[in-house]
Amino acid sequence: MRAVIQRVSEASVTIDNKVKSKINSGLLILLGIEDADTIEDIDWLSGKITRLRIFRDENGAMNLSIKDINGEIILVSQFTLHANTKKGNRPSFIKAAKPHVAIPLYNSFITQLETKLEKPIQTGEFGADMKVQLINDGPVTITIDSKNKE
Repeated sequence: MRAVIQRVSEASVTIDNKVKSKINSGLLILLGIEDADTIEDIDWLSGKITRLRIFRDENGAMNLSIKDINGEIILVSQFTLHANTKKGNRPSFIKAAKPHVAIPLYNSFITQLETKLEKPIQTGEFGADMKVQLINDGPVTITIDSKNKE
């Protein structure tokens, strides 16, 4: 499971010219799911995200988590995070999970994230053509891969 986490001052997801989700201060998370992902990946990654201290405290240091600031989250599925560009110029997405595997894992990730955050999150729509807008705060952008726990 691979995530790109962006600290935002605002973000939104629009589908078919209609705003589906919109947040103010918080995180926009792009999530890529592969066939090898399990509930253990979901538990580890959702916990890591909710504990990440990437928000500024009263001294301007990145010392606060999304929970500490009572921030909001938009989670967007993005299979292209598992693009393999080793050969040629056309990316291969062979490692990205097919919908019958990815959708249940994506839904479980939403549930785990909401449980750990202790409030509902906003989402995109799995498989939809989404327009994602954000104002990156900082900018702060972090990538995390549950298969490469650094």
